[in-house]
Formats: sequence, C-alpha cells, structure tokens
Amino acid sequence: MLTKCILIVYPVKYETKIAIYRNNEPVFLKTIKHKQEELEQFSSIPDQKDFRKTLILDELNRNKFNLDNIDIIMGRSGMVKPVSQGVYEINQAMVNDLRQGVMGMHETNLGGLIAYDLAAEWGKKAYMANPVVVDELSDLARVTGHPKFERKSIFHALNHKHVACKYAKSVNKKYTDLNLIVCHIGSGGISIGAHRHGRVVDVNQAFDGGGPFSIRRTGTLPMGQLVHMCYSGEYTEEEVMEMITSKGGYTAYLGTDKLNQINKMIAEGNEQARFISKALAYAVSKEIASHYATLEGEVDAIILTGMIFDSERFLENVKKRIKGIAPIALYPSVNDFEALARYGLMILKGETEVKAY
Repeated sequence: MLTKCILIVYPVKYETKIAIYRNNEPVFLKTIKHKQEELEQFSSIPDQKDFRKTLILDELNRNKFNLDNIDIIMGRSGMVKPVSQGVYEINQAMVNDLRQGVMGMHETNLGGLIAYDLAAEWGKKAYMANPVVVDELSDLARVTGHPKFERKSIFHALNHKHVACKYAKSVNKKYTDLNLIVCHIGSGGISIGAHRHGRVVDVNQAFDGGGPFSIRRTGTLPMGQLVHMCYSGEYTEEEVMEMITSKGGYTAYLGTDKLNQINKMIAEGNEQARFISKALAYAVSKEIASHYATLEGEVDAIILTGMIFDSERFLENVKKRIKGIAPIALYPSVNDFEALARYGLMILKGETEVKAY
C-alpha cells in the first residue's frame, strides 16, 4: 500500500497542536504553546490565523519535513452552519462562515482557516470531519418550551462518532445497528448524546447551552437568577458569556481547570474538591440516565470517554448510578488526531464521500 501523509491542524485556546500521520501511524506530534499576552494583541480569534500559521510552518521546517510530501490537510472542525455528519472539503464559503462566527466564535474556527490557507499555498486540499455543528436532532429534541427559542446541536461530534464506531467494531456490529449513549467529558466542555442507529437524535448544547457543568462551563443554570444577573448592571454581556463558557464549573468552584491539580487536591483531603467532583459525577449521571427515555429503554451500551475517567473515584461515582441501564464501555481519552487521521486516509483511499458545504 502506498504511504499517505496527513497533516492535522488542531488549535486550542492557548496552544496550536499539529500532527503528521503516515497512513494510520503518527510520526510527528507537537504542541506549540502561546502566552496569553501574545494572543491579546489580536482583536478577534480569526485574526490569530497568520500568527499561528507562521509558527506551524517554522516548526515543520525546523524538523525538516518536506511539505511537498503532505498529501492532505485535516483541520479541527469549526462552528460553521449546521451540517449532516461526514467529511467536508474546506471551501471559501466555509472560510467566510468561520471568520464571521455564524454559530459562535471559538478557537476551533481556526482549524479550518489555517488548514485552508496552508492547502492553498501548497496546492493541496483541506478538509474537516464531523464538525461540532453536526445536526441530527429529532424534532422533539428541538423544542425548548418557548417558540422564540430552539435547541441547537453543538457538541463534540468528531469524538462521539469516533468512539461509537470503535465500540461497534469491538462488538462486531455496525454503528448504524446500535442505540448508544455517549458521554464525552473534555478539557473544557461536556456533551452527552443519544445515538439512535447512527444518528445523534438528542444531545445537550455543549458550547454555551445546557447540560451538566464541566471543567470550565457552567451548563444549565437557574433561569431566573441568570436573568436577574444579566440586568443587574454589574456585568457586561461579555463577562456573563465568559462566566458561562470558560470561567464556570471546576474553574469557578476550585480555582483551576487542571485535572491533575484537582485530583491532587482530592487526594490531599480537600473536602470542597471532593464534593464538587461528586456533584459533577451526579450531574453527568442524571444526563446519561435521561437518554434512557430518549431511546425508549432500548440502550445497547453507554460509552464514557475523556481523561477525567482515568480517576477511579470519579468513574465509580458515575458507574454506581448508571450501571443498571446498559453495559458500560470506557475510552478514557479523547484522540481527535486519530479520528482526523482515519478520515484523512479514507478520503485519500476513496473510501468515504466528500460532501460539499
């Protein structure tokens, strides 16, 4: 089999991660760290594009990678308009929507912007797979309680679909034959979705919406208190949104978003850390259990994914509440590089449809 070379561009808040895969094997992984003051010089997230892109090129050149040997570029998915699951070539329309933030502004948007620029410079093509805005919600799941509001689908679609397919393969089934509940707990947010025969028919809006609180996000809040806060005159809109999306959850309660520090606090007997960890496990368990109703009691498995499940204490606090629903499968990491490389290789081998945006 011919060797195919895949570059993956994966921006996060204060880092730009890159990887090179030869077929399914990683041959280069690098995390480029950014100081807060470096990024504060830019007025918006899209304005960071050239700064981060230059650092990527410098890193590749420093490690003597021949850029002509790159066959394909996979960008971390961004918040474009709602789409169906699958693989998309990054085109100008997508770039425009990523720059405008049509569904919200987040560092994920830089993945598509940087990948598109690099592809144009090298005469290659760039793609994203299962963006965070994959929308397969049932009509019932969209109803919020007031016609001026509609629930949106923004969640960790790439990892949800990736671990669901891995699980299906492990039990010699097709993903489309199973009913699954997938719980993703990442470094920032949480998304818990009901997968019915290959479609995520219900999932909490993980960016600035509901669901359990997480490492950095507040999740569902008491509505009246939130409204009163917004009109109190004490906070700007930006401050409230920051509280909801990046300064809530563990960060607000415990003063850190670092899981190793939180686990250390618990191990050293910090009762507040222990209590908030139990509260998160409680909230996660409730959300998982709610999808037993979504799937009408027909659940083949519950998949738990994310580094937090490396904590035996946290894992047990979740398992003891949901163990009666369905078998539990554990994937205690989020490997979006592996997922993107898999899709990249499928594109190069002609094994998947490339959709137009």
